[in-house]
Amino acid sequence: MLADPTRFRMLWLLCGGEYDVTTLAAEVGIARPAVSQHLAKLRMTGLVTVRREGRRALYEARGGHVRRLLFEAVNAADHHLTGTPDHD
Repeated sequence: MLADPTRFRMLWLLCGGEYDVTTLAAEVGIARPAVSQHLAKLRMTGLVTVRREGRRALYEARGGHVRRLLFEAVNAADHHLTGTPDHD
């Protein structure tokens, strides 16, 4: 799920708060249908939750463990690219 750069970026944003499809599409610069497809995959794997507010669906990363997962992925990539020690 995290190998796709668009999904990674979306999940990074969703760790910071709730987004609807339109706002998320504008933030990542892709069409709404593509965002919806990515969100469906992220929901299927349990990384994202959805909350209804009237007709709007608001998406958010599922808890602190997802934030830690992303932090560790970025930290590991940074370590691999720069050779610097892990940041804790």
